[in-house]
Amino acid sequence: MALQDHFSLTGKVAWVTGASYGIGFAIAEALAEAGAKIVFNDIGQAQTDKGLAAYKKAGIPVHGYVCDVTDEQAVRETVEKIERDVGTVDILVNNAGIIKRVPMTEMSPADFRLVIDVDLNAPFIVSKAVIPAMIKKGGGKIINICSMMSELGRETVSAYAAAKGGLKMLTKNIASEYGEYNIQCNGIGPGYIETPQTAPLRERQADGSRHPFDQFIIAKTPAARWGTPDDLKGPAVFLASSASDFVNGHILYVDGGILAYIGKQP
Repeated sequence: MALQDHFSLTGKVAWVTGASYGIGFAIAEALAEAGAKIVFNDIGQAQTDKGLAAYKKAGIPVHGYVCDVTDEQAVRETVEKIERDVGTVDILVNNAGIIKRVPMTEMSPADFRLVIDVDLNAPFIVSKAVIPAMIKKGGGKIINICSMMSELGRETVSAYAAAKGGLKMLTKNIASEYGEYNIQCNGIGPGYIETPQTAPLRERQADGSRHPFDQFIIAKTPAARWGTPDDLKGPAVFLASSASDFVNGHILYVDGGILAYIGKQP
């Protein structure tokens, strides 16, 4: 087999959760370019319709479903619909997530549980739903979207860091438990990525200087820039393809080197 053929996803069914926009959309776009049939979900009809319109504009054939990934019954029903409409899920990308930036002592237990539910329980629920069919088919790929907060703490993100740290270990455990069935479960840990959500943090100030948080990120990143959604495309295709068949339980940090860097001396 030619080297480039190891990266082909032709004929594969890829489900990217919460992929109406942003990082999930970029990953789905890359998987589609590599030949996969794309399925995505979002929590409401309006969000799903917006995603369907975005894929249509990009010229990507797609199936979109309304599904709350924290609801096990809804996930089971969605898996049944996907199998009926498209086929067995070969590639699962657990991308759906939320963050609540609140100091820990001010955060309610309800909000803490909500973040854990979406960012950790949901990947467990969705992975659990697709693994049996992957075993029956002879293999599959699961990619969990982790975070630098899978390794580091930071002010105001106690729930998010707890969830993403747990997701890192869930990734390793799925690899440990189901690797013998030719299922590879790995993670991608994005660094700070240019998205509409981070745009206010990158706006130039009135005097032309960088936003203080923008300065902080640039100083902490050896690449001296924010990442882009396109930076995640190659890693996603690699982890979704046969090129990574002997890579399992690994978290690939796509962070421009932040986790490797102690920072500049003042």
